[in-house]
Amino acid sequence: MPDVFVNYRTGDEESAATMIARELARRFGDERIFFASNSIDPGRRFPVELVRAVEECEALLAVIGPRWAEVRGTDGRPALEAEQDWTRREIQTALDRGILVIPVLVGKATRIDRTVLPDDLLELADCQYRRFDHRNAESDLTTLGDTLARLLPDLARVDRDGRAARERTEAKSREESARDTEQSRMRTRDIEQRVRGGIGNLNGDLSGTFVNEPQGPVNTGRGHQYNAPHFEGDNTGVQFTAGNNSGTVHQRFERERRRSDDGR
Repeated sequence: MPDVFVNYRTGDEESAATMIARELARRFGDERIFFASNSIDPGRRFPVELVRAVEECEALLAVIGPRWAEVRGTDGRPALEAEQDWTRREIQTALDRGILVIPVLVGKATRIDRTVLPDDLLELADCQYRRFDHRNAESDLTTLGDTLARLLPDLARVDRDGRAARERTEAKSREESARDTEQSRMRTRDIEQRVRGGIGNLNGDLSGTFVNEPQGPVNTGRGHQYNAPHFEGDNTGVQFTAGNNSGTVHQRFERERRRSDDGR
């Protein structure tokens, strides 16, 4: 049986009710939405089908336009006043059974006038409503569908729009993750190329800049030496430190020693 029953009055906004039923059927599936002109097969007894559908639905949408309370029956009186009026009976059955009833006010219908309601429908005026305007049809239909998906878990599980939104979110997340990974890979490659090409910075506790020379990398900073010659110099001399796996050799040549050697 359907989850949502679309209730409306002939002569008052049937086109709006048709649009609502059609959009909800698209979003949640035909079998989930009851709309009398589409859901009752030829030859079926519509009184039985209507009552059964209302009694077994999870929510009833009462589509109410400006003429909802004014449409008259064959006797010339407002149809709403007749106890056998099907629009009235469907809403009354839903209210009596504690089924969720959502008035959908269409167009210029701004509120439900309690003074025109029969006693058995007075509760309808207390139900929180949603709006539908033909000028904002797409937005209003989306809002109505979102409301039903939020209130009825069975509808949320078959919500085509909700599934599409989740898939878009997941795809965007995958794209962002792939983009971050590619950017990280490119940064790493750039660093490796800079080091191999002659200049590179070391992270961590290794400070300084490495400059490649024909004999190997030279540390021009103050960081630790890792199998690399290190040169320091000022106006008085140069200190050279060379290291390998077996040991370290220190040599210092000063101007004074050179002058002393020249004097001998």
